[in-house]
Amino acid sequence: MVRANGITLHTQRLDPPGPAVDGRTGPTPTAVLIHGMASDTMASWYFTLAEPLSRAGFPTVLYDLRGHGRSERPATGYALGDFVDDLAGLLAALEVDGPLLLLGNSFGGTIAFGYAARHPDRVAGIVTVESAPPIPEWMGRVRQRLARVAARLPRAETVTEIGARRGRVAAQRAAETGRMLTDTSLAQELPASPLPTTEALAAIGCPVLCLYGGDSAVMELAPAVRGLLPQTRVAVLPDQKHTVLIDRPEEIRRLVFTWLAEDCSLDVSQPTTA
Repeated sequence: MVRANGITLHTQRLDPPGPAVDGRTGPTPTAVLIHGMASDTMASWYFTLAEPLSRAGFPTVLYDLRGHGRSERPATGYALGDFVDDLAGLLAALEVDGPLLLLGNSFGGTIAFGYAARHPDRVAGIVTVESAPPIPEWMGRVRQRLARVAARLPRAETVTEIGARRGRVAAQRAAETGRMLTDTSLAQELPASPLPTTEALAAIGCPVLCLYGGDSAVMELAPAVRGLLPQTRVAVLPDQKHTVLIDRPEEIRRLVFTWLAEDCSLDVSQPTTA
């Protein structure tokens, strides 16, 4: 548990068991994995890509966002800037002062872009899964999604229905998400967040990899992302939805490690298993 930006964040560090990655353009980046909003926690990265990255030589950091998982849940403070401040504070508290490889799932990717817009010199690469930078088109989708979830999940009958369709664990997660949306101002604050300027986002110069599910509507934002950041490599996983990180972790890992070698000039070898 790490105190950062005035709150306590549940954090996990994975130190590489062997030598660091050979960074042909500089020191090995620290991989920072950022999960998605509302129903997600750092477990989605822990059980998919965290250990492969660590075993490949990357110092790896995961954490639960404020209000999520085992992190502290203040009643307010859920604008995009608050999440970016939390990340900056966490890195300072952990004394991570070298280059960063930021990986974000869903809204975690938006936090990564928000951090890179503020600190472009710190970020050596960005990987996002089913995400986009904090642009109006994406934030409008976030507003609609949060409004639907905030209207449904606090109702007991909704949780019961989810349990009948998806099982006990899914019902528990839905109930916890409902409590978070009831107890905090997330659903109101996040959609109203002040956004980085287009110029600040366009100034992000590091390599970018954006992964999308072929059956997800988020893929529609790919042209806007490439228009803003022309260096972006886009990969689409056919027949996959928004949960592609959980459903296809081996393919996600293969795409990420290929990109690290080809676009980031990092001498990495892929672990054989996740």
